Amino acid sequence: MPKLRISEAAALLGVSDDTVRRWIDLGRLPAVQAANGRMAVEGHELAAFVQRQAEAPEPGMTVAASARNRMRGIVTRVRKDGVMAQVELRAGPFRLVSLMSREAAEELGLEEGSVAVASIKSTHVVVEIPES
Repeated sequence: MPKLRISEAAALLGVSDDTVRRWIDLGRLPAVQAANGRMAVEGHELAAFVQRQAEAPEPGMTVAASARNRMRGIVTRVRKDGVMAQVELRAGPFRLVSLMSREAAEELGLEEGSVAVASIKSTHVVVEIPES
């Protein structure tokens, strides 16, 4: 099972090293001692932690949805033309871009600083393993 340095775990979660250490100190995220004597987080423990974080109640009035990938974030940019709008959202370390009608963006009141939820549903998802 892979062991991740605190800095690696922090980068994957989009938080600071200090935040990960705080979660460890509070008992929210289990840590182990790596071969070099430093604290580390086991990959499966980090995955379980992320799953627990995602189980928080979803915002809004939605009572059911088929999309399982819902990411809450902040709108960082809205570009509109005559018919379409491009909306950029930051959810943790992730940048998401959505193309929608200008009318939809206006009805949703999307503007920089708005809190929004991106629902992602796809029949094709590519998963890659980065170099160690």
